[in-house]
Amino acid sequence: MQVIPLKYGTIFKQAFGQPDVFCQFAKDILGIEFNIDKVYTEYEYPEPIGFVRSKYDLFAEDTEKRIIVEIQQVKEEDFFDRFLYYHLISMVEQVGGYQAYGFDRTVYTIVVLTSTPRDGSIKFSCAVSDMNPIDEFGDIIEVYPHRLVFLCPRKVNDKTPPLVKKWLNFIKDSLDGEMDEMDYPDTLWRKIMAAIQKQTINPALLSEIKDDAAWEEAKIRFVEEGRKEGLEDGREEGREEGLEDGREEGREMLLKQQRETVLQAREMGLDEMAIAKLTGLSAQAIKEIM
Repeated sequence: MQVIPLKYGTIFKQAFGQPDVFCQFAKDILGIEFNIDKVYTEYEYPEPIGFVRSKYDLFAEDTEKRIIVEIQQVKEEDFFDRFLYYHLISMVEQVGGYQAYGFDRTVYTIVVLTSTPRDGSIKFSCAVSDMNPIDEFGDIIEVYPHRLVFLCPRKVNDKTPPLVKKWLNFIKDSLDGEMDEMDYPDTLWRKIMAAIQKQTINPALLSEIKDDAAWEEAKIRFVEEGRKEGLEDGREEGREEGLEDGREEGREMLLKQQRETVLQAREMGLDEMAIAKLTGLSAQAIKEIM
């Protein structure tokens, strides 16, 4: 079966945003029962908390629990900090007044990393961070049940918990765009596969997925290669040789990379706002190049 890989947030949200799929995923990953009628996508709290408005890919809660699921390809170095922030915000949001501290709902945040840093710093398939203190005797004081879970489908190994492994293997299997239906006879797996089957995706959703793909390709091709290698190599050459022409070469290389980035990104269908975010250039500079 030809499928849309589950590395794209748009398709992941469509597949895992189904309440029964979401609940079973949460149960297998977290080991809890979770009862909901609706899963929200791109969810924001009504009032901003802290200095950054956070949107959650998938968000659901019952009267006792609040579960967040994020799908993320690792491109930024701050992803550990970012998801800790998301996790904490969903705790802080519950403290609505000055009379008492307290969290009515336990917060669980699951982060699915469909790529890993190139430096090899991630070697795990499943890592859990909880907030329970440990005393001087080595005993865990179980007062904070909240958990932040990181999952890496590409790092499945013989130590991966069995229930977690089946989900990670399923996600990983989708990443090349092809899946064998015979490997997934259960009804739930078939339901997810139906949601990601390439030929059944409606044109509007497919357009969003293509935008995701174009954006990821642009970041890989232009940010990592162009800005980093072109600019830093030119500047480094100038510093090492101690020559002004080396610095000038670095500046010229940067300008060339910026021009190529803008023109090729435009050909890929990105608008001026997206190009500005990609390149860091001003709107005026982009208009001059175009």
